[in-house]
Amino acid sequence: MSGTGTGREVGLRRDVEALSVEIGPRAPFVGDSLDRAEAYIRGRLEDAGLEVERQAYDFHGREVANLIATNAAARSASSCWIVGAHYDSVPDSPGADDNASAVAVLLAFAGIAASLPIPLRCVAFTMEEPPAFMTGRQGSRVFLRALGEARRRIRGAVVLEMVGYTAARQHYPPVLRWAGYPERGDFIGIVGDGRSRRFGRRLLEGFRRNPVLPVESLFVPLRGWPLPATRLSDHASFWDAGIPAVMVTDTAFFRNPHYHRPSDTIDTLDFGFMARLVTSLHRAFTVLAGETAP
Repeated sequence: MSGTGTGREVGLRRDVEALSVEIGPRAPFVGDSLDRAEAYIRGRLEDAGLEVERQAYDFHGREVANLIATNAAARSASSCWIVGAHYDSVPDSPGADDNASAVAVLLAFAGIAASLPIPLRCVAFTMEEPPAFMTGRQGSRVFLRALGEARRRIRGAVVLEMVGYTAARQHYPPVLRWAGYPERGDFIGIVGDGRSRRFGRRLLEGFRRNPVLPVESLFVPLRGWPLPATRLSDHASFWDAGIPAVMVTDTAFFRNPHYHRPSDTIDTLDFGFMARLVTSLHRAFTVLAGETAP
């Protein structure tokens, strides 16, 4: 696993350490853990030069909040792209891969997003984990509900979900076991539904411009329901709202044996892999920026 390394790797490690080590499990009834995580993420987004809005709501008597960070290009645009990641964890896990790894990549990308000419919002979602998952109190569903009809102005969403774990062997659900995907778990996955295929293909084109990070894709029709494991993050909220969205992932429990366990710790992560993902995201949105240029 990657320890010290490039400046980007050091920054990613710093963010994962702040969330998974210094704060630890981030859940609504684990002390002030969610408040501390929110404050840390907000500070980092503001330092990146983004304008941050706090979207607070009630979760069984406790205030929780999404953080919506907007770049300059999005402030006057009629539509935008979303890049998001949830910052909560299950109560008994430090959640290094799930999902501090994704938040760290989001924060690294936020520094790039601030100067991109494409309208972007970087969103740190709260309450993705059970018991909020797939309920009206899930952070991404609150976010979309608050937008109302304006959610149709979202051109596409990239949801980062567990993006820091690599392994010598990759596992797959039975239906995909013989589909020709790689045996080594050293690639990043892009997962979309049928409506998201065009958006996902454009992202895939950008990801492939970074040859040092292998990428694989999967598109499942009917909002992912034929393969329910593909729905297990905030991107499904966008699918259910009819908005193009993809999950970018290390494939979660199909690769990482520490999923939702106390052993999901910072020392299991590959920070070089995560740094390469930041580069891939930058190249993907450069492709999209060219697509939307007048």
